[in-house]
Amino acid sequence: MLTGRESLVRLIGKRRRFLPNRHSILSQTLPPNQSCFDICSDNSGSGIQLGKDDDMKRFKSFGDNEHENALSSSSVVDCPVCGSKIPGNNDEINSHLDACLLRGTKRKLTQRTLLQLNFSPVLSKVKIVPDELVESDNPGIVPLSPLETVAREEIEDGESEELTGKENLLIDSEIDCMVSSSSFCPKNEMAELPMDDCKPDTFEATLDTFIVGRRYADREEISPGLTLALSRDPHNVKDSNAVKVVSSDAGCKLLGFLPRELAQYISPLVGEYGFCFLGSVISVPENSLENVPIRLQRTSDGERNYGDETFNCLWRKAQSVSRNPPQSAKYQLNFCLMLQEVLRNNTHLLTEDEKTYLESFTLLSNDSQRIFIRLYTRKGPWFRLSSISYPEIMDVHKAVKELDEKGYMCSMEEAHQLSESDVSDILNILSVSELREIWRMLEKSCGRGMKKQDLVSSLVSTYADGLWPGLSIMIMNRTGSCVRISSKAESLIWRTERLFFLNGEQDLSSFLLVDMGKVKYPTYNCILSESVFSIRRDLLSYEEAIEVAQIMDEALGANRTDTVLRCIKIAESHVSAALPIQYLTSESVITIRHLFTASWVYSKVVILGISFLEQERRGYWTLRLSVDLEHLGYTEESLQVAENGLLDPWVRAGSRMALQRRVVRLGKPPRRWKVPSFSRSAMRKIPEVYVQGRPINSDLGAKSRFYNEEGEQCGVEELALYYYAGEGGGWQGVHTESGVWLTIFGLLMWDVIFADVPNVFYTRFQNAPLDLGTDSFYSVRKSSIESHLQKIRNGMGEECLIKSWETHNGTACRGVNWDRHSLHELRAAVTCVGGHCLASLCELLAQDYWSWSSGMPDLLLWRFNGEYSGEAKLVEVKGPRDRLSEQQRAWLLLLMDCGFVVEVCKVKPL
Repeated sequence: MLTGRESLVRLIGKRRRFLPNRHSILSQTLPPNQSCFDICSDNSGSGIQLGKDDDMKRFKSFGDNEHENALSSSSVVDCPVCGSKIPGNNDEINSHLDACLLRGTKRKLTQRTLLQLNFSPVLSKVKIVPDELVESDNPGIVPLSPLETVAREEIEDGESEELTGKENLLIDSEIDCMVSSSSFCPKNEMAELPMDDCKPDTFEATLDTFIVGRRYADREEISPGLTLALSRDPHNVKDSNAVKVVSSDAGCKLLGFLPRELAQYISPLVGEYGFCFLGSVISVPENSLENVPIRLQRTSDGERNYGDETFNCLWRKAQSVSRNPPQSAKYQLNFCLMLQEVLRNNTHLLTEDEKTYLESFTLLSNDSQRIFIRLYTRKGPWFRLSSISYPEIMDVHKAVKELDEKGYMCSMEEAHQLSESDVSDILNILSVSELREIWRMLEKSCGRGMKKQDLVSSLVSTYADGLWPGLSIMIMNRTGSCVRISSKAESLIWRTERLFFLNGEQDLSSFLLVDMGKVKYPTYNCILSESVFSIRRDLLSYEEAIEVAQIMDEALGANRTDTVLRCIKIAESHVSAALPIQYLTSESVITIRHLFTASWVYSKVVILGISFLEQERRGYWTLRLSVDLEHLGYTEESLQVAENGLLDPWVRAGSRMALQRRVVRLGKPPRRWKVPSFSRSAMRKIPEVYVQGRPINSDLGAKSRFYNEEGEQCGVEELALYYYAGEGGGWQGVHTESGVWLTIFGLLMWDVIFADVPNVFYTRFQNAPLDLGTDSFYSVRKSSIESHLQKIRNGMGEECLIKSWETHNGTACRGVNWDRHSLHELRAAVTCVGGHCLASLCELLAQDYWSWSSGMPDLLLWRFNGEYSGEAKLVEVKGPRDRLSEQQRAWLLLLMDCGFVVEVCKVKPL
């Protein structure tokens, strides 16, 4: 991989399917020192350009005259919170919503996993929990019976706007997630709501839901149409509101249970109000343990209870959650949480149109929300409507229609809608056999032996040439109706993810990993006084730079040299205009905001461009220029470049060491009479040892392999470990390179890394503060770092290591690998290395983590001289054709300065 490409790929993250500015970036002429943003953005400054004319019509701004006229012409509309009728103009709607949402107390329903991550603002110290979870002597806990809980939840559900939006989206999905932070609602507050607020909109007698818990059921064969009955299970040890689903025949065998969030309402309806239900199986899943879709029919009349407030609330809640399967709702809750967080914290970065558009997502039906999220996280861009099927989505066609009407999706049903730009993507959703069938009809050949991409390319060319007008009909006859995420939704949700996670590597799957317990993030406080992006223009410029980076990466993969060169030129024009102002003074430091600027992204593109053209960082540019000038015979100019490079504060680590060595070598009299102060340090010799081994291979470019003395195959590092364990001195050790040191640094400095520092933690999905790797990490925490390092020098390193290991084991922290090294190995390393060396190493990483987090020696060796003391050695291993890089040489010399014993082990063939 080209130098710098991996870094760029991480910066880009998941590639976007739709780049709003792609055409402008690739086609417009870029004037000197003018940002591509000035050319590409639209007049409104939204930064999002729609791909097609029909999209443009569909996604017209909600504030334009056409929309205002439409609202004005409507006599009344339904309030999405309370359901009452209100005048249909903007002023009346906004006034009513403000009053409606402010009435009473606000309750935020969420999952426990998210509450544990402290996503929700602290509301009240009074908690509402089921009776069985409350101890009599536990103050501040208010026990509620199930019926009381339901009544109070119903009052509060429509009034939560900050986290749940204007609908009740965050219904607890499991009994384990039912403990929520809440404000207590006194009983007399129920009188403040009109009866209609709790009365169901409809008393339809059917509920669509699922049978869950099949693994606890009898081995009863289930078939479509099987009749069912419900039976309460009040003695269930896990849930006193459990409701069993049984077969209605004489056997009454247990088939499973109703979902817990539905059972908590059905159970009191059956027990307190005498409701009876019968049902039938809708369909049978392939896996016998999967949830089974069923339809329940109420057989008793509840009209006599319509005046009972609690009854109304119970039935309405049962209706609202009947189509909300517990195991599938989490991704929907997480998505809505992400939207609300971004809308709350980044209002200054979004236009009113964008805010209205994103807020409208919470007003969509559950099916529409889920199918949108499902398809957004898939590759796409086009999907066959007939192939979209998820167990938690009851009516796919209805959901897609709603999404299409609201501008979240685009559909294609007829052949005349197929455009040339979509042909390739549509063809890719066809199977190979379908593609061959079309090819056989066109070319009178079966196309056997042609790969899928060859078939697609050939058919795209045929379509572009217009030789077969009926080709679009052939394609659409096989695909049927197709849908895709709209370009506006694609761009805005991508922006939302970027603002929420502040990187391209994390996405909605991060929520899933937390919910599943696969990843645990550390505990820290988000102390925010400023936004990462201060103004909207900064965000749009950053987004456009990410687009250039993605186009660059795509072009490298496709071998399009002209596009690569164009991206390099665009990036160079931005870097040359911005960097002299920001970085050319010795007092300059990298701040967090610099990491989220267009200039930073463009610098990554330029770094990759240099690697592409020459086959790396600022110091590398200077070093390569000096080397090239010497090769051309301009020795004086080469020396001058090297000397000037050493004056640059951003030339560090290995590049700085290489320039120092060049200055010493080229600056001998008569060119330079004064000996540089660093001459002795830069030209020091590093101790070397030689190990012989019997080689297995000698292929040029292949990694060297050897036989050890026992006849086993191994690499050069393993051969060196075998040598040091025996005749080399009885050392124990590990092949780790930088890994063990980054782990030790993270454990020793844990409290410093996750200390309360403003504006370094913006989300709950960070494994390190944003300024780790910048100069500000050390400067902002200087006093606490120096105090902590002094403890390590005084011999408390092992104690700090054990404490962090036992307290935070398994928690994500940058550089810490919990599985690679055992606590025993880490304790041995810390003890034998000694406090002085450890403190020096940690100080180095704290000052410049980015520069020194790579290039460490291959082996860490240790041996004990007693029970509590020992010695350590660091070894860089080199094969027959390898030599030290400047970064490795810089590390070894620096480690020698810190007091470490280091050496180079050179493996030679017998």
